[in-house]
Amino acid sequence: MEFSYKQEEMIEIRRAQKDDIDILYELIYEIAKFHNQEQFVLTSREEMLNAGFNENPKFGALIARYNGEVAGYLSFTWNYSIWNGGNYMNMDDLFVLEAFRGKRVGEQLMLHAKGICETNKINSIRWEVESNNSKAISFYSKLGAKMYSKGIFKWKI
Repeated sequence: MEFSYKQEEMIEIRRAQKDDIDILYELIYEIAKFHNQEQFVLTSREEMLNAGFNENPKFGALIARYNGEVAGYLSFTWNYSIWNGGNYMNMDDLFVLEAFRGKRVGEQLMLHAKGICETNKINSIRWEVESNNSKAISFYSKLGAKMYSKGIFKWKI
C-alpha cells in the first residue's frame, strides 16, 4: 500500500536585514520587470544599504520565504498625516514571485505589516494601486482595505 501526504507549507515573514540586500535588490528588480519598468530602478545596493540599514532608516522591508525559498517582499516608509494627526505606514511595494502566487504569501506579508503597525500604535497603512489592476484591488478588498479615488501627481525636480 502506498502512502502519500502533503507536507505543510510554511510561510516565513521577517524584517529585511543588511545581509538581505542582494535579495531585496533582486526582488525590486523583479517587480520592475513585471511592470516593464526596469529603466525606472535608479537605486543601487549601496544606496539601499545606506538608506535602509543605519541608525535612522528611511525605509523598512519584509521578506517572505515559502518552504525556505524567497517568495516576495513588502517595502514601506513611515509618514505623518496632518489631517489624521499621526503617523502611518506607506507601503511602497508588495510583490510575490509568480511561482508563489495563490499560496497566501501576499496575505501573510500584509498581515505582518499590519502587526507592525499595531505594535507601534499606527492606525493605518496607505498605498497606491493602478485603477485597472482588478486582481490587486480584489486582493486588498478581501483583506478589508478600502480604495479611494484620488489623482496622483509627481513633479520630477
